[in-house]
Amino acid sequence: MRRLSYCPETSAGDWLTRSGASAGRLITFGPAGFAAYARLRFIRDPVGPDESEADVVVPDEHPCDLEQTRRALHLLEAFTSTPQECYFCLWEGYSDAPLPPQARHGPLLELPHRAYALFRGSLDDIDVWAAELGAGRTIAPPAFVWPADHRWCLASDVDPHWAGIGAEQAAVEALVGDQGLDVVPAHPTEDQPSYD
Repeated sequence: MRRLSYCPETSAGDWLTRSGASAGRLITFGPAGFAAYARLRFIRDPVGPDESEADVVVPDEHPCDLEQTRRALHLLEAFTSTPQECYFCLWEGYSDAPLPPQARHGPLLELPHRAYALFRGSLDDIDVWAAELGAGRTIAPPAFVWPADHRWCLASDVDPHWAGIGAEQAAVEALVGDQGLDVVPAHPTEDQPSYD
């Protein structure tokens, strides 16, 4: 039995586009209006202008993107009153996690330059993300996760080497202070580090 349920009605995602954030900012940091923002770095930032992601040596024990996202979301649980009602987005373009059958023909959440299958569940359902949508394989994190009370939003687009998080200042400070994560404060209106 699935714990994540596909939402054929996508109005729960309307708040993303109503925030007024530009297209690029929306898909990398989520909606505008949060008190603070941060970047969860899956790998370190580039150290030179011509460096590519393939140049980064990642130790075998380095946690995958989904594991890092899972840890961040469990920390963010303390900063929502609705951990039992959260929304998760699966980008339609992932080859390692194709849309489930019920979402292939149903409505998708449409944002500028991207479309997503919308799922509802508890925040703890991040622990079954790979099992339910990737047949147990290691897959990319959800493209978006937010609680029903909109206290924070995590955005993990396909292009950057990091996920953007918007939240209250205390939540960002908790993420930055976690020794098991590489999180840095960020300003969504500024250019972010990127690889060639």
